[in-house]
Amino acid sequence: MLRSQDFGDSSPPVREGPRVRPNREMDGLPIPRRYWAIAAISFGTSLFVVDGAIANVALPTIGRELGVGNGPVTNVVTVYQLVLVMVLLPFSSLGDRVGHRNLYQVGQVLFLIASAVVLFISDFAWLLVARAGQALGAGMALSVSAAMLRETYPARSLGSGMGINSVVVASSSALAPTLGGWLVASFDWRWVFVAAVPMAVISLLLGRALPDPVKFDRKPEYLSGVWSALTVLMLIGGIQIAAHAGTIILGAALSLAGVVSAVLLVRRERKRTNPVVPVDLMAMPVIGLSALAAVCAFIAAGSLLVSLPFLFQEGMGYPPDQVGLLLLPFPLTMLIVAPAAGYLSDRIAPTKLGVTGMAIAIVALLLLAFMPDRPGGFGIAWRLSLCAVGYGLFFAPNSRLLIGQAPKARAAAAGGLLSTSRLSGQTLAAAIVGILLSAGLGLGPTPMLVACALSVVAALCSFARYTTMTRAGHTMASLRQS
Repeated sequence: MLRSQDFGDSSPPVREGPRVRPNREMDGLPIPRRYWAIAAISFGTSLFVVDGAIANVALPTIGRELGVGNGPVTNVVTVYQLVLVMVLLPFSSLGDRVGHRNLYQVGQVLFLIASAVVLFISDFAWLLVARAGQALGAGMALSVSAAMLRETYPARSLGSGMGINSVVVASSSALAPTLGGWLVASFDWRWVFVAAVPMAVISLLLGRALPDPVKFDRKPEYLSGVWSALTVLMLIGGIQIAAHAGTIILGAALSLAGVVSAVLLVRRERKRTNPVVPVDLMAMPVIGLSALAAVCAFIAAGSLLVSLPFLFQEGMGYPPDQVGLLLLPFPLTMLIVAPAAGYLSDRIAPTKLGVTGMAIAIVALLLLAFMPDRPGGFGIAWRLSLCAVGYGLFFAPNSRLLIGQAPKARAAAAGGLLSTSRLSGQTLAAAIVGILLSAGLGLGPTPMLVACALSVVAALCSFARYTTMTRAGHTMASLRQS
């Protein structure tokens, strides 16, 4: 059983339902140290987002120069994403034992070393090894970054912090393709994998401002960590394998083995006080429903953004150089909406914002699914912007609930759960679009309709969470009155 003293004080509860008196204890870092810490975390987040997205534009060049086909060369991206998702939960558990700041900075140093190795690589197999090394470093840092955000911001401003973090993610995602294209056109392709290094250096230089590392005296969980990583490998790797023609049976078998492994692992983890797989947090309706909603929303948004380039080029006949411009309204709108939603989530019930956002996104996805054959640039832009408004209203408030409602001593586990939800959602989105394209359904309205259905599930999860929290609030109020 978990004891309250294992956790320490949790953050003030978010106003969902009846008002609950917040904890007035001072928290967060003092100013100006807080601002330097925010800058360090922002550069670190931008580093890993850019590195994860920048390689896409270099794949044709890498395949040509290393003598690799179009299919195998995509493993440069797949290996990075898969390793990153595999290690997030084990490293979040490790971060509690060694200190969040310590693990964060070790991860950045490992990333720098792996990036330097890429400059000397002329073999495709070694490039994949170096990418796995970069993903290990990124996983170390991302597994504890959300926990450090919670330690950096006062609880009353955590929503604003998650909004700022969403802006960093969105702007970095928008920057990566343009920066990658310029580097490939102007320099050797290897420099694409070193482009984010300056961000790591700046983040390390500012690292002294990060929250002081606090170590929890906990027993190492090596078996659970390895088991967790292998389970994710089977689950997501199987789906990715199934997305390729001729390997559907193999991929399905691997995913099925992953499901069995996950069931057995959860049974084991439920008996532990501080499990690597945070089943204790997922059993809390607020966090469990928030995580499920996040996975569905990230798959939906990812499916949209992965499928649209194929629709624009092959379905509508737009040249490749215009596709990036057609997609630009989505990240630009997110840059405006995300921080506003984070700010509002500190003052308005996050679920109200999230459900409203999902309703807007659902309408926008239907408008995209059934838009005319040649809607024109403006017709595409306003539909994409409307969709971005919806997701922008959802992501930051949902993340605030997932992180803010976890006990402080399990903040890293909650952060690892959030990062796992985001990255697994994005990875699964690419696999789903691949399956739809292989089935001949990727150039029509089907990807948008799939995203719409997932957004409905996310909205239902958010509403169920609100109902649960409201009921719990009424129960607490009745107990106090009695």
